[in-house]
Amino acid sequence: MSRIAYEQLPADVRQAVADKIGAVHSSLTAQDGMNSGIASVLETNSGRVFVKGIPSDHPQVAAQRREAAVASYLPASCPRLYWHLEFGGWSLLGYEVIDGRHADYTPGSPDLPLVEAALAELQDVTAPPGIGLKDAVDRWADYAPPGSLHYFEGNTLLHTDFAPDNVLITGERARLIDWAWPTRGAAWIDPCTLLLQLMDAGHSVEEALAFASRFPSWRDAKAEALAAFSSATAALWREIAEVEGTPWKLGMAKRAAELARVRDWALWT
Repeated sequence: MSRIAYEQLPADVRQAVADKIGAVHSSLTAQDGMNSGIASVLETNSGRVFVKGIPSDHPQVAAQRREAAVASYLPASCPRLYWHLEFGGWSLLGYEVIDGRHADYTPGSPDLPLVEAALAELQDVTAPPGIGLKDAVDRWADYAPPGSLHYFEGNTLLHTDFAPDNVLITGERARLIDWAWPTRGAAWIDPCTLLLQLMDAGHSVEEALAFASRFPSWRDAKAEALAAFSSATAALWREIAEVEGTPWKLGMAKRAAELARVRDWALWT
């Protein structure tokens, strides 16, 4: 969606923000991301705050509200949500500012152990009840092979989108951001969603699978479950690429198809 500067918000909305954080002295619009109508770092008397938001009538506002609802359940590797404001036709979130860079997933990158540690921490988080999380069974119902959806069932809180833009490296730590798609499901699904990102960064199928096998949830998964999810992922990316055949989406569809051709998943658990 198109993005505006903080100063372009209606005056009454900016005043509502100021009532929470104090006078705003300056703002810097973030260039990354595509799913926020506003994304700005604000300088205030009480420090810096990252504000992101979208119009309240936008179709994606439900995803942002889920992001706000799940925030208090997230591990320390995720930025702290200070407040959630619904006012003047806008839905806004005020976050802790994370000074970092996007993760480097290339083979041999020193960021990979940090990403592993952050994901390992998340693997221990139970999906909270009563906040309208997506369910893995429902999310992949249209793509999974017949009779395989029961493998996706679980009660772990999943991120499901480990694109490098959603992982910030700060010092010796990886921080997971952008919780628009919090999902309840089997814990091994998150390591599985990371596979294509590793392959996109230059890892071979075997190298990506070896990385995923570091997680206990993956090692405990049935080979049939991993095969079913890889098949569902390939079907999903094939559909995405058919709708909008950008080079990146076509590349992801190609890698997903390659992953789905793995013959013996038992070798990687």
